[in-house]
Amino acid sequence: MSVDDSRRGTGATAEREQALAGLFVRLADTLVDDYDVVALLDELVEASVRLLDVTAAGLLLDDQQGHLAVVASSSEETTLLEIFQLQNNEGPCLDCVSRRAVVRSDDLAADTSRWPVFVPEALNAGFRAVTAVPLRLRDEVIGGLNMFIDTARPLGERDVQVAQALADVATIGILQQRAAHRTSILAEQLQHALNSRVAIEQAKGVLAERNGVGMDAAFAALVRHARDRNLKLSDVAAGVVRGSIHLAVEPPTRS
Repeated sequence: MSVDDSRRGTGATAEREQALAGLFVRLADTLVDDYDVVALLDELVEASVRLLDVTAAGLLLDDQQGHLAVVASSSEETTLLEIFQLQNNEGPCLDCVSRRAVVRSDDLAADTSRWPVFVPEALNAGFRAVTAVPLRLRDEVIGGLNMFIDTARPLGERDVQVAQALADVATIGILQQRAAHRTSILAEQLQHALNSRVAIEQAKGVLAERNGVGMDAAFAALVRHARDRNLKLSDVAAGVVRGSIHLAVEPPTRS
């Protein structure tokens, strides 16, 4: 039994494998169907936290103008930490993109000299270890998936391999669409994805303010509404901002 599986019971491992198989099928559908880039990357981040042995995750994507942008994250803290990396040009996700390889720290507190600006911010956010995998196809890298752990320990090799495989399939889907469209059309679509992210962040703020809940609960309500009605997440967010969609958000139940 692997280190990863030793953390899970037999039933949980089987359920995880089934969920992963379904996720790979959905990611593979991007090769033949029109799809929502933002929803794809949100699902990749959400699945990383749900199915891998990590606490939080965030994803940076190349905007095709030579810049990385935050397009998905599992929590508000992760979003802010990813933005912090970009603003200070320092951190594991940036390193994994530039090196085109997995970058990891099993104990961030011991890596202050490696990332002197990033590490204190990550520790303050409650994270103690990190692993970043590139979104890559051969030598082309279009982003990075950052996975955080709240204890100082390594992410199991099997989980790292699964994370890289998920990132690779997502990359193929994005690059497939690039090959099928003119550069100008693709740039417009990716810009639309970034604009959609702005709308989603605005909608989260609106729902949080109206309902007196946190940003994570507001985002969960957006995702649930979109999935229940088979709508694009970006369209639901735009509707909330315009006032044409009204959502009631219940505060999370505390155990």
